[in-house]
Amino acid sequence: MKVKYFAWVRERIGKAEETIEPPATVRTVEELIAWLSGQGEAYAYAFEKPKVIRTAIDHAHVKSDAAIAGAREIAFFPPMTGG
Repeated sequence: MKVKYFAWVRERIGKAEETIEPPATVRTVEELIAWLSGQGEAYAYAFEKPKVIRTAIDHAHVKSDAAIAGAREIAFFPPMTGG
């Protein structure tokens, strides 16, 4: 699946997107964040406060308990304000 990172999440990880294949045991957004956090210091830093990270699966906002099965694209971004 393709994963995209935005704003300071992207800056902390050091890339805008990548294609990943998490293990079959990773079934939800929350589990994906935990798995990504274990992929190195940059990921751990980017996801150090997982409760503030917003997620979209295939362009639809989802909660942390959302299933990732069948997702073509998952995007992670910090909370945003209008302006």
